[in-house]
Amino acid sequence: MGQVLVRNLDERVIERLKTRAELHGHSLEQELRDILSAAAPLTSEEKFEISRRLVEKSPSLRHVDPGAAVRYGRDDEDVP
Repeated sequence: MGQVLVRNLDERVIERLKTRAELHGHSLEQELRDILSAAAPLTSEEKFEISRRLVEKSPSLRHVDPGAAVRYGRDDEDVP
């Protein structure tokens, strides 16, 4: 498991997080784990942006004939 160090948190924020942890019946560390886990999933928009960036970085495949690529992999193999 990884670790993260967060510097320069306002003391009031820390106290509120401690209070939340106490209300939930667990440690500050567990409260922070729960908060971060809940915040971690990517939104649909974020996933779309990742896909857009990958497509942008990928070379164009417009000149590739998918049928020829399949035949090349299928028909051109030496079969004993």
